[in-house]
Amino acid sequence: MAPSLSAFLFFAFWGLLISPAVSLTCSSQKFSQNQVYSNCIDLPSLSSYLHFSYDSTNTTLSVAFIATPSKSGGWIAWAINPKDTGMVGSQSLVAHKNSTTGVAEVHTYAISSYSSVVAKSLSFEVWDKTAESRSDGSLAIFAKIKVPADLAASGSINQVWQVGPSVLAGGALEKHEFAAANLQSKGTLNLKSGESSSGGDTRVKKKNIHGILNAVSWGILFPVGIMIARYIRTFESADPAWFYLHVFCQISAYAIGVAGWATGLKLGSESPGVTYTGHRNIGIALFVLATVQIFALFLRPKKDHKYRFYWNIYHHSFGYMILVLGIVNVFKGLHILRPEHKWKSAYMIVIIALGGISLLLEAITWVVVLKRKSKKSTKPYDGYNNGQGRQQPLAL
Repeated sequence: MAPSLSAFLFFAFWGLLISPAVSLTCSSQKFSQNQVYSNCIDLPSLSSYLHFSYDSTNTTLSVAFIATPSKSGGWIAWAINPKDTGMVGSQSLVAHKNSTTGVAEVHTYAISSYSSVVAKSLSFEVWDKTAESRSDGSLAIFAKIKVPADLAASGSINQVWQVGPSVLAGGALEKHEFAAANLQSKGTLNLKSGESSSGGDTRVKKKNIHGILNAVSWGILFPVGIMIARYIRTFESADPAWFYLHVFCQISAYAIGVAGWATGLKLGSESPGVTYTGHRNIGIALFVLATVQIFALFLRPKKDHKYRFYWNIYHHSFGYMILVLGIVNVFKGLHILRPEHKWKSAYMIVIIALGGISLLLEAITWVVVLKRKSKKSTKPYDGYNNGQGRQQPLAL
């Protein structure tokens, strides 16, 4: 039951990795001033598009960037990061509608940190910068940029793009969301070939792998292993098979969970300005609890040992804490990753199904144990152990 269920769910969640839907529309886009560019790219996230031409003789880059703000009255941004691949250090062109006139305008921002987004001149020359509102609700940024000599020599630039909800008083930008699409909105633009590669694609795959590993481990395998230990062991014919199934599920879950935990640490180290404190802390707690729980296999005293009672308390309490925290953290991870709604629905169906099976098995095992106890109580007293040793209902 457990291995087949786990395998099915694993391959179902693996589908999260295979869903990059990119709409090819930049080639059909037109501009009000009939600007023409040599290249156009459908950027891989945030439904954004880049049109550009590059003149290598004077290292001038002409760009038109199109995107839709995340909310009405929000902003869009396209930037060059001269030294890094992310947002920090980028030199940005930001467009939004003027709150008074409703006319689209563009300003320059230097981003020295996630907490410091300042409207100021860029580190390189930029001119002819304008913005326009489009009939579909999107905004467009137009500009000409003098590409710095070192970037012109390399033939490529690091580009970053973003959309946000609103512009605050004084021109401060309200923070954008930190969903997968927002965090993958960066890449490399080859000025000579006109090709673009997205560094965000690899990162999103890492996040999806992290989510899948942890959903299968903490969110599915661990609960299934607990169900086996609590219910299957009640049936005498399942002994000792239930024990080996239980150990197999929990060790497999731990191995997969450690891989997911390590992937999370790697993602965290690659995102110094992004921290999901609750998700991270629960993940650390799960790793510690599960590691201690694994030692239970080696510290397990015999059934008649005087410390077995205390071992049972420790083993069961840790197990149920892992069960609850694991499921909670999977939902926290889904909230952060924000995959298509069907994946969250699929996991909810899995949890509801496991809960329903648990309730059914709970009733069945209590009936089995009470019948067994009733049969033993009708047997003549034989003086053995003063009647002790009868199986108690679900001592788990």
